[in-house]
This record gives sequence, C-alpha cells and structure tokens, in this order.
Amino acid sequence: MSHATKNSVSTPYVELDRPAWAALRAATPLSLTEAELEILRGTADPTSLDEVRDIYLPLSRLLNLYVKATRQRHSAVRGFLGETDRPMPFVIGVAGSVAVGKSTTARLLRALLAQWPDHPNVELVSTDNFLYPNAVLQERGIMNRKGFPESYDRRALVRFVSEVKAGAAQRVIPVYSHLAYDIQPGETQTVHRPDILVVEGINVLQPPPMGRLALSDFFDFSIYVDAKAENIRAWYLDRFLALRRTAFEDPRSYFHSMATSVSEQEAREFALSTWRSINEVNLVENIIPTRPRATLVLYKGEDHRVRRVRLRKT
Repeated sequence: MSHATKNSVSTPYVELDRPAWAALRAATPLSLTEAELEILRGTADPTSLDEVRDIYLPLSRLLNLYVKATRQRHSAVRGFLGETDRPMPFVIGVAGSVAVGKSTTARLLRALLAQWPDHPNVELVSTDNFLYPNAVLQERGIMNRKGFPESYDRRALVRFVSEVKAGAAQRVIPVYSHLAYDIQPGETQTVHRPDILVVEGINVLQPPPMGRLALSDFFDFSIYVDAKAENIRAWYLDRFLALRRTAFEDPRSYFHSMATSVSEQEAREFALSTWRSINEVNLVENIIPTRPRATLVLYKGEDHRVRRVRLRKT
C-alpha cells in the first residue's frame, strides 16, 4: 500500500513513496510525446514517459500551485506599497551531482510548466554559463577544480538572477559549450522577462560567502536530484563512454582524443580517475551538504527511476 512516511518526531518534511507521489498527479494531462522526450533526455539517460507521468506531472502540478500562491503574495505586497501589479518571475533551482540527471529534470520541467496557460514563458539557464573561461581557470591554477564553487563567477550569477527576479526586461549572458568544454566567445543567451526561470546546476544551493547573498535567496522553489554515489559513478562512466562513441568523435570536441587515440579501457580508466579525483570530491564536499536546503528531493534508484520524494511542507 502506498503511503507517506510517518515519523514519531515532528518534522517539516513529508516523504512519499512512488505510488503515493504518482497519485498526486490528479488530472494533469500527459501531452509530451516519446519523440519530444527523446530530445529532452540527456546522453545515456533512460527517463521514460512512465517516469514523466508518475514523477514529473505531479511535480508540475505542485509547482503550478506554488506559482499561483506566490503571485498572490507578491500582488498583496505590491498593493500595500502602491506599486504596479506586474507579476515577478517565479524562480526554480535544480541541483544535484554531475550525471545524476538534473539537466533532464530541468528540461522536462521547462517543457511541462510551459504547457500551463498562466505561465507559458519558461526560460532555462545552466550555471555552466557562468563558469570562468578555461584561460582564467588555468591562470588561477584551478583547472582541475572545474565545477567546484570557486570555478564560477558567482557574483555575475547572483546579479543575473536578482535582476531577472526584479523584473528586468531582458538580460544577456555567456554560453558554455560542453563540446568545446569552455565558454564560447561571442555566443550569448538572452533571457526575456520569463514567467518562470529554471536555474540548473550543481552549485545552485551553495550557501553564500560571509555577508553576501546566496543564489538560493532568490528561489521560490528548489529541487535536489539525489542518488547513491556508487550509482552516480556508474551513470557517469556510462555517459562518458556513450559520449566517446558520439560527441567526442567531433574534431571540435575537447575530448576528441578519447574517441581516436585511446582504447575503450583507457577511456574508462580516465573517466574513473576524473570521477574519483574531481567529481566525487566535489559531490562529497560541496554538493551533498546542500541537499537539506532544497524544498523537494527526488531520490533515484540504480535504474534512474525515482523511488521516493521528500517535500518540505513549510
């Protein structure tokens, strides 16, 4: 029998197993097709339409309720201040490890939330766009810490989100290429006053430096995509080898040599070394500690399917 987890100690959280969470979809329609989902899925990500129906449609419904409630609260404050009643963007943060599937989660939310009639303009921004260029990372001697908090231009990232939240008509930001593994000179992304802004990245729930604002201070809702470290490691290796057979074959790829100059075993060993020395360290030191800051946590099993959901009620 499906149920919410009961605790003997009072807690601001509720945990629901998959069937209990799926039942909260209510009448929310599944309009996403298999072809559309294929575009939204990340490399080696097995997310299915069943997962969309059971996990992401209830989440879409919940977020729609949050958007409505938040708009009412903002409207009341603006009325009190005598300001023009123009809705502020609703900002969602999506956090989690490299290879855990947070980018797929963010893209799915963007697609599903845009189908609700009250907020059709949903923008998605990756914090990778605020990584320092490789030249800067090399100059600072932190190229091997790419993805760690210090490798991001955090001031620019916080400034961007705060300005969008304040109702800026549009903002132009850099673009990061996973193919080139670097910020792309001359390429930009323009964000036009969205109804909802989804901000995705491993660092979005990081606490602020002393005396400064955190990125999460501007979030109306935050999601942490979680799984056991050994499962994420396996997914990371699977994705790396899948990219070796696809994107890495492009001569423009930063990792082109992984597809042309080394054996699959050597590529696997390189990926495993990178995971252990960089991504796993970052996960343990910087990412997992931010999990309690999330409004909602999606717990994945070894098959990438969400097994349970934890929601903060207050």
